[in-house]
Amino acid sequence: MKLVVEVVDAHDLMPKDGQGSASPFVQVDFGNQLSRTRTVHKNLNPIWNQKLVFHFDKATSHHHQSIDISVYNERRPVSGRNFLGRVRIPCSNIVKKGEEVYQTFQLEKKWFSSFVKGEIGLKVYLSTESDLNSPPPLPPPSQPPQSTPSNIPNSSPSEATKPEVSVVSPPKAVSEDPETEISTVSVIETSSSNISRRSATVAEEEKEAVAEEEKETIKETLQAETNQEAFKNQAQQQPALFVGKRPEGVLLTMHQHVNPQGHQQNDYELKEANPQLGERWPTGGGGGYGGSGWMSGGERFTTTYDLVEQMFYLYVRVVKAKDLPLGPITGSCDPYAEVKLGNYKGRTKHFEKKMNPEWNQVFAFSKDRVQSSVLEVFVKDREMVGRDDYIGKVVFDLNEVPTRVPPDSPLAPQWYRLEERRGGAKVKGEIMLAVWMGTQADEAFPDSWHADAAFVQGEGVSSVRSKVYVSPKLWYLRVNVIEAQDVVPNDKSRMPEVFVKAQVGNQVLKTKTCPTPTMNPLWNEDLVFVAAEPFEEQLVLTVEDRVHPSRDDVLGKISLPLNNFEKRLDHRPVHSTWFNLEKFGFGVMEADRRKEHKFSSRIHVRVCLEGGYHVLDESTLYISDQRPTARQLWKQPVGILEVGILGAQGLLPMKMKDGRGSTDAYVIAKYGQKWVRTRTILDAFGPKWNEQYTWEVYDPCTVITLGVFDNCHLGIQKPGTGATRDSRIGKVRIRLSTLEGHKRYTHSYPLLVLHPSGVKKMGELQLAIRFTSLSLAHMIYIYGHPLLPKMHYLHPFTVNQVDNLRYQAMNIVAVRLGRAEPPLRKEVVEYMLDVDSHMWSMRRSKANFFRIMSLISGGISMSRWLGDVCNWKNPITSVLVHILFLILIWYPELILPTVFLYLFLIGLWNYRSRPRHPPHMDTKLSWAEAVHPDELDEEFDTFPSSKPNDAVRMRYDRLRSVAGRIQSVVGDLATQGERFESLLSWRDPRATSLFVVFCFCAAVVLYVTPFKVAALVAGLYMLRHPKFRSKLPSVPSNFFKRLPARTDSLL
Repeated sequence: MKLVVEVVDAHDLMPKDGQGSASPFVQVDFGNQLSRTRTVHKNLNPIWNQKLVFHFDKATSHHHQSIDISVYNERRPVSGRNFLGRVRIPCSNIVKKGEEVYQTFQLEKKWFSSFVKGEIGLKVYLSTESDLNSPPPLPPPSQPPQSTPSNIPNSSPSEATKPEVSVVSPPKAVSEDPETEISTVSVIETSSSNISRRSATVAEEEKEAVAEEEKETIKETLQAETNQEAFKNQAQQQPALFVGKRPEGVLLTMHQHVNPQGHQQNDYELKEANPQLGERWPTGGGGGYGGSGWMSGGERFTTTYDLVEQMFYLYVRVVKAKDLPLGPITGSCDPYAEVKLGNYKGRTKHFEKKMNPEWNQVFAFSKDRVQSSVLEVFVKDREMVGRDDYIGKVVFDLNEVPTRVPPDSPLAPQWYRLEERRGGAKVKGEIMLAVWMGTQADEAFPDSWHADAAFVQGEGVSSVRSKVYVSPKLWYLRVNVIEAQDVVPNDKSRMPEVFVKAQVGNQVLKTKTCPTPTMNPLWNEDLVFVAAEPFEEQLVLTVEDRVHPSRDDVLGKISLPLNNFEKRLDHRPVHSTWFNLEKFGFGVMEADRRKEHKFSSRIHVRVCLEGGYHVLDESTLYISDQRPTARQLWKQPVGILEVGILGAQGLLPMKMKDGRGSTDAYVIAKYGQKWVRTRTILDAFGPKWNEQYTWEVYDPCTVITLGVFDNCHLGIQKPGTGATRDSRIGKVRIRLSTLEGHKRYTHSYPLLVLHPSGVKKMGELQLAIRFTSLSLAHMIYIYGHPLLPKMHYLHPFTVNQVDNLRYQAMNIVAVRLGRAEPPLRKEVVEYMLDVDSHMWSMRRSKANFFRIMSLISGGISMSRWLGDVCNWKNPITSVLVHILFLILIWYPELILPTVFLYLFLIGLWNYRSRPRHPPHMDTKLSWAEAVHPDELDEEFDTFPSSKPNDAVRMRYDRLRSVAGRIQSVVGDLATQGERFESLLSWRDPRATSLFVVFCFCAAVVLYVTPFKVAALVAGLYMLRHPKFRSKLPSVPSNFFKRLPARTDSLL
């Protein structure tokens, strides 16, 4: 692979030659590979349009590496250079060829005293050697100067000449290991016949300049590598968890079985759990199966799966067989293998008429369910009629089975001679097998056949396995319909009343009808759609004439593929384009001209794919990802989230199977673009998954959502009796900002679901969670920046647009995930994304109202206290308040520092009673315990209403629609008030720590600074000129919007 840095242009550089100009060139450093562009003389807005190519090893991790791009001014006649600015681009933001876009970067300072201004335009992407046509080598300093006249205006990258290419060879290693080269990704070097040769003559002064540049660059590179190593070590140093071995005979349980009937109030609360996490592997010398010695040597610990309980499995890999005998009757062999352990049996697929079959299937048997000390593997010949013929078998003693601990290499399979049914004599044929003891950390675990899923058939086999899904990459498609020309109506006797209809997939939007009937209408309206990669739909533009309120005539139509549109990362304008509309003749006399295209009119539009927005596919209250669509704009992760899904307790039966209740539960976890699905535990009310997953965290003020569902697609239901939708069991939401760093949380969360009969506890979900912060400085930096990408504030959408686009994005995600194998059903995706969170509910309205009342109650209590002081109900208190009032009157400069010091002391005092566990669903806060049946009937009513009376239905739906908006406003007001409370409540320990430290620093500064000076500075800052204001929210506003509220605990 090759890394291509296309240096396009720069704007508004700092003059450095003493004559109001500069002679800039660009130097790029990537992994000790240096390359530079040519020098553009006497131009503060240079255009290079030059490609610099570097070697990029895909086998090496470049996650924490960056590309250093520096701009210098070349001094003449004395050799040297002046620093004009630099840019550092993380390697994690690099995209593949075809996804690159032109992007401008603000030049940064190298030192505090540097004077830097301007910006540089770049394209950075990865490409294969075959994609690079004819790359010339690095231009030498002695190359003749190629200047660009300063009076030439700035041109776009598309108007510039064909870019030049410079290739940089990678540094050679001291020693090369041929075996290592075989295991890594090979790089095929290609050459071109028209590669230009490097000039042999170099001026002496240019040699000195290049040597000086290399020394400075090497020094910067060493410093960068040191910082990267420190960052890497910091990320890898996580606290190890060592839990002592449990006593023999004690099951891996955390709670006693919860009685699903007769729920009391404490059943709705969060419960502490004490599972055996990160358990040590047994040691010893040759103990028997199930004893204390499966391994020889020292102790081994599991580090990847340290948030789950270890579950031991017996793995049997059936690879293939050879030299099998022919059947005595049929004269052929249709072999299959059968693995038997006690009462559990597993079968491979059979092959017809094949003496040397290859199965390559893995079977897993849980150690807790093993009731035999012998493993038998049979090879049989399938018969169409009668019993299958026996060919041979292999028997294993479980006491002799070895144990494998990842990351050890997989156990090599061996050939075994088949034996007769009663043992002893050998028969013709051999089978290749591998048998070992392992845990769920084994790489064979996800795709193995489990003994507890033996009766699953057909498509249900894939639906019981654990899978990881990735949401499709979503873009906002902005279509700016400007105008149309030469619109000819079908009825020539009237002027057309024209509007434009745009369609992308199932999304249809229309512009307003042009107010003046004309053949050259003007709209200038923006239509925004949601599109997903890969782009399968097309943009269809239709120009229609409003002939009658119930009739529209199509005057022209055009279909445009989405891949042809420009991808925009910021608010810079894109080029508009005229398109000819296609019109077909379908008259009686024009039957032979139906296939002819008539270009009778054209339309003027401006279309682009917005990469600077985050496409919202979930509610902003429970958002799990805030990154923009374009990968080039992503920042480095600030932490790592690890979630261990341990198990569930006390699940209720969800369906009937063989005359009794049954539940086949699985868990879905969603954070960011990554969805995970655990395997389905069949027919169990206390399933144990013990699966661990990891996510990169780019913003701590996000929420992870976990849902438990009952699998109704196992392929074993009888026709007409099986459910077609996976039933929801419950959901858990956890806000990451409420978790302390490097701390492990192990709790049992109640699974609460609201039914038409009231709130119901469906069981408990046991989780182990740990949030690891990588950089404290980066975390503080995040808390002062906007919650969403800057394009949401520079060019915001309306409230209706946000709701409609979110609904469309949710549909696209549901459709794409439903095409996976196994599919994530639409009902599962909708429940995880809270698609119905905006619907009207009297219960939610009451909950939001009482949230506001609880906030106002503090002010009411304060007013009562002041009334008691004025009424001298407590003389001592009244005297102290009067003395404090007189002191503040005489010394007004003590007011602000006293307030901040008081807040600082309150924060320290509340630290003792800070929350010790993540939030959970609160039935009292949700107003779910005392809800009226009529209100529940209204909440579960369909939309539109199913009431019989049409007039009542219309008024009822209108009331619900208006009340839904009021409910959202009331909820937002309650959220803002609860964020004030969370400043000192330690619900978000990082935010409260920052605020407490700020209060202390503010108190110290304001104690020292005269009050008049502080008031003057604050007043001038509040009244500053709009020129000194930013369109983005201020730091206090960003900090406040990141504070947690109690919305996470609402049902």
